[in-house]
Amino acid sequence: MRVIYLYILLLLFQSCATKKDSKKLLLPEGVKSATEEIYVVVNNQKKLLQKKQMVFTKNGRLKNTKTVDSLGNLLQETEKRLWFVKETYPDKEPYYCKTRWKPKQRERISCYTNKKYKQNEAIYHYNKDGTINKIVDNFTTFHTQYFFYTNNELSKIVVKDKNDQLIDEVQINCVAKDEKGACLKQIRISNITNNKKEILFYPNYH
Repeated sequence: MRVIYLYILLLLFQSCATKKDSKKLLLPEGVKSATEEIYVVVNNQKKLLQKKQMVFTKNGRLKNTKTVDSLGNLLQETEKRLWFVKETYPDKEPYYCKTRWKPKQRERISCYTNKKYKQNEAIYHYNKDGTINKIVDNFTTFHTQYFFYTNNELSKIVVKDKNDQLIDEVQINCVAKDEKGACLKQIRISNITNNKKEILFYPNYH
């Protein structure tokens, strides 16, 4: 009986500690599923890069996702398991990603193949409201992404290398919202490369 009690406590602690994906994505409470389409914009012409379908749990965490390219070819699928998230790809081994809660509003997210060979790792730093403050890559690029907000909306992402040199700075503007406040159309423009992307978002609620 005591073992069951401790197991339940552990699950509750993990549930409370890890941050909600809906908060990270600045989505309202009650989001059930969503589709995200990302376009590159050149000379006012839009070209679809990828489409992502997302299903959320009732507490705002991603249950599973499916991402395809402009031709409908699978790029990635994710599935939330009890202790990890399984990422499946068409051309390589699955990744098994574990999230470990750390002090000072941080999470360490590490992904492995065969559950033992590390492929990537990042430290997510959060603001008190559950939004992302910065993401520090500890394994592949070693870049750090800094997230800035204006009026509770994501307004800029700055990317720097491990020597604090600027890699990119992306200005973000939400130009359309639904009645719950979710951003339905977002424009992202790089100040470094001048690349422009348009993100369309279609949420469904409980």
